[in-house]
Amino acid sequence: MDSSVFLAKFWGWYLIIFFLILSLNPKRIKQIFNDLKDEKFLIIFSFMAIIIGLLNVIFHNIWEPNYTLIITLIGWTSLFLGLALFMFPKKTVKWLVIINVKMVQVIYTLLFLIGIFLLNEVYGIVLV
Repeated sequence: MDSSVFLAKFWGWYLIIFFLILSLNPKRIKQIFNDLKDEKFLIIFSFMAIIIGLLNVIFHNIWEPNYTLIITLIGWTSLFLGLALFMFPKKTVKWLVIINVKMVQVIYTLLFLIGIFLLNEVYGIVLV
């Protein structure tokens, strides 16, 4: 299986599952932000984001104007977010809280739509 197809499936399903969990149990959003105040959780979370982002970027750094660009941007975003959380934890958490409070519904809806788009690209559910 091509790495673009694999990662499109992975990120597509992940984003849809993430959206459903947060939609059905909104307390999880508050719990995640409370957990970011714990340094041990923050270090583990930042390492995971760095590892996932770095693996995504190493295996898939394709800058073509199609669905593969979205996969590449997800990898770079994960890598930069992990690095920012590790190097500047307080500033990054404060920034994430501000963005999340103001745009929570927009962000999660966009994640859902990106997940649907990626899955449609690999499974061809909707023909346009």
